[in-house]
This record gives sequence, C-alpha cells and structure tokens, in this order.
Amino acid sequence: MFATTRWSVVVTAANAEAITHAQKALAELCQVYWYPLYAYVRRRGHAPADAEDLTQAFFVRLLEQQMLAAAQRERGKFRSFLLASLNHFLADEWDKAGAQKRGARRIVSLDAQTAESRYFAEPHDALAPDKLFERQWALRLLEEVLRLLQAEYSAAGQAALFEHLRFGLTGDKSALPYAELAAQLGMTEGAVKVAVHRLRQRYRARLREEIAHTVAGPDEVEEELRFLFRALAR
Repeated sequence: MFATTRWSVVVTAANAEAITHAQKALAELCQVYWYPLYAYVRRRGHAPADAEDLTQAFFVRLLEQQMLAAAQRERGKFRSFLLASLNHFLADEWDKAGAQKRGARRIVSLDAQTAESRYFAEPHDALAPDKLFERQWALRLLEEVLRLLQAEYSAAGQAALFEHLRFGLTGDKSALPYAELAAQLGMTEGAVKVAVHRLRQRYRARLREEIAHTVAGPDEVEEELRFLFRALAR
C-alpha cells in the first residue's frame, strides 16, 4: 500500500516521470489540507486577503522541483514538512511574495469566505499558531475521512443508511431508540447495531488509510494516529 500513497510518492520520486507523479500527488494533498495553513498564516497576523495570497504563493513554490527535492531529503511526515516549509517561505520570501502575491497563480481552490468564518470560530486566545495548525490538521483529516466514507456508502446505494447511522461516528446520540430506527430503515434492531459496528470499523480503516497518505512508511501510522488524538484533546 505504501508504494502508492500520496506522500510516499513524493518522497521517493527519483526521475522526471516520478517527479511528475509526485507533483500531482502533492497537489492533491495540498487541496485537502490547505485550510490549516491558511489559519496558521492568519494567526501569524496577516489579513485575510494577504493570507489567501500568501497561501497560494506558497503552494506555487511548494510544487517546484527544488521543493520536491527537499521533501525527498527530509522525508518524515507531510504535516511536519508542510509547516516547516511554510515557515521558511514566510521568513525568507516575504518581500518577494509581498511584491508578487497579487499575481500569484491559483493552483489550489481556496474558499476564503468559508475559511474566514471557520477561522473566527477558533478560540483565538487559547492556541498558539503552531498548536492551531496541529488542531486544524487533525480536524481536517477527520472531515476528509467522513467525506470519503459518505461517498463510499452513497456509491453502494446506502446513502440513507449512512445518514441515519453517522451518529455512531460523531459521538452524538441518535434521536431515536434503536428499535424505532430499525423500523424506519426496515431492519431488525440487531441488524442496525451490526450496521453501526461495521460503519465504525470502516471509519477506523479509512482513518488509517488517510493517515497513510501523509506519512512516509507504515511504521509512522500509529504514531501519527496518537498525535491526531493529542491535537484534538487540546
């Protein structure tokens, strides 16, 4: 599995053809995880428009071949590489970025309005920029897992079942007792409980798969999973 995960494709690229695949894989990762970076730039004191432009300019720089080479040298986790690269960009390229950011290419689709609403919902006095990044990273990863799982159930013609049972993933209590829920779904109460159990199992498997896309090897999955829960507990 790790031969084809997105981050492992990036860190093992060794020739022109592999670098092309690595750029695509990196762009896909950036599309999923752009918001934690945006929030980090905002927490560093940049205005919304500047944060959007700087984030886009950073992605342009990130997809250059020299940045891919840096990723191959450092390996490690995508999360750690991303934040370190952004800090370097903000520290060393601010003047250049400030002059060029308005004309930066838009290579990742950023919903700035939604991002700002989400950013202002954060406890601004409680989290330092790096801690906010880590928490938002964890939340974004869980959101992506939920989206993928919902799409999986929909593709199997089980969209309604997923919507009725998703409470089993979020920790919320179902508004209906299992018996009433079973009646609505045309299932037995025991079958509903089994379906909830299977949904949770599939969610855990999807979570590990998504984490695998952001680390370089299978030995790092459990460590990153523990980090995820620590970040959410802050």
